Amino acid sequence: MSQERKIKWLNDRRIVYRQFPINDTPVIDTGKYMFFENGTYEHYSLFNTKAKITTYKSLKWHFLVLYYLNQDEPSGLLSPYVYEFIANKDNGFVTFFISKKVLNDMIDDVFETGGEPPKNKIRKVIFKDHSMLTISEKLSIVGKLIGRSSRVDEEAIYQCMLDINELGKKICIDRIAGLLDVSKRTIYRHISDALKLEIKTLNEEI
Repeated sequence: MSQERKIKWLNDRRIVYRQFPINDTPVIDTGKYMFFENGTYEHYSLFNTKAKITTYKSLKWHFLVLYYLNQDEPSGLLSPYVYEFIANKDNGFVTFFISKKVLNDMIDDVFETGGEPPKNKIRKVIFKDHSMLTISEKLSIVGKLIGRSSRVDEEAIYQCMLDINELGKKICIDRIAGLLDVSKRTIYRHISDALKLEIKTLNEEI
């Protein structure tokens, strides 16, 4: 049985794990979503879906994001115990056990190298908290906004993949084609081996 994520522990300690873009300006900004025509790397949203952390690489990236988002908070740098709590499988954030030595080395490395914005995936559509939109409505908005750039290319396909994943849905050719309002054949014609591998990786997170 999957352990429920103990997100309340982070909330009670006012640990920041989400950030909307702070420098990039959306071309569309409504009460429900923002659209960045050229994309933004500034959106961080940890623990926003039921997907858990499945690899050491992903765990370290989460640690670096937490370090970055909380370094200027009044409470200062996060205690190593916060990272230990997240890495404890019993707390519902990860799917694996990690040895004390490997974890301590990872935390030490984060404290030594953290501070700069961690590498992030580019996003074009960002939904605001409490938008009250259903998943179907969100996917419809994504399709209209990404599809309006008209040309179906790897970038448009990748953006749809990220948005489908963000909404906790499995990525498939049917869904991508539906969002972009094109045939499956068109998607197959433009999708690369690298994107196919990314679909597999993203789906394993769900």
